[in-house]
Amino acid sequence: MQATDPENTQPIAEDAAYAPEETGNGYREKRGRKEMPMIVYRCEDTLESVFTAIYQAYEEKRNHDDTILSLTDDPLLFAEDIPVTADEEKTRKVMRTLERRFGREDCERLAMALASEDEGKAQAIYRTVVQGLRGRCRPGHLFDNLADVWVHRAFALARGVSTEVGHQLQFLRFQELENGMLFSRIGPKNDVVVFVMPHFADRLPIENFVIYDEKRNLFGIHPAGKPWYLLRGEEADRPQNLRYSDREREYQELFRQFCHTITVEGRENRKLQRGMLPLRFREYMVEFQ
Repeated sequence: MQATDPENTQPIAEDAAYAPEETGNGYREKRGRKEMPMIVYRCEDTLESVFTAIYQAYEEKRNHDDTILSLTDDPLLFAEDIPVTADEEKTRKVMRTLERRFGREDCERLAMALASEDEGKAQAIYRTVVQGLRGRCRPGHLFDNLADVWVHRAFALARGVSTEVGHQLQFLRFQELENGMLFSRIGPKNDVVVFVMPHFADRLPIENFVIYDEKRNLFGIHPAGKPWYLLRGEEADRPQNLRYSDREREYQELFRQFCHTITVEGRENRKLQRGMLPLRFREYMVEFQ
């Protein structure tokens, strides 16, 4: 079989003729020759770090079956740890290769899977990419082989993040501050701000607004008429004692009264409400405050 090197897209020979056998000393042996132990790339929880690790695995011609991408510091017996420093150039090369080979839609799914809070996401993405390159899958078909445990896991992670992005687009609420800026506070399970910002930047191009993820202390900032960007704050940067405009307070009260007025007590169905609007979103919604 052959895989593609994310650096220069040249084929790398995959030696499938040797069946590894445990030697009892932590190494693997293939027909009389010893291999290196398991390789563990220790990544940060960022797309850049994971893609850099994928680049290094191909650049160093690692045996993909004996290579692990980990986001934790959990030790692995007889394994060689390699710390990964995120590299923008290597990340761009990997992204270009993946988009060319798998298409934009599947690349977005990979990015969504990496936005999950699952600690095993890096390995799932790595093995999914390896399977796609080995199988020379056509654009748009990276996740077709759901029988593969890693492909299925990456697909499930991406689907979960996509669902939460959809929820945030529906349930996110902006509030106007005294200075006229629109501010929204959210607390998503997954890191979805990067996927939410383009929607609101397109809907509110002439507004100054901020979407704040309080779980990650992450700010999505959109200056009016300019491109949006992300900013990760320090603990002291957490917004406190926000002062809303008089018009905002007035409309908040009107909206709450409207929601209470249209309620039909005899047809109240709390179970259905929780299914349509999970409780974890309500603390960030004006009508439930």
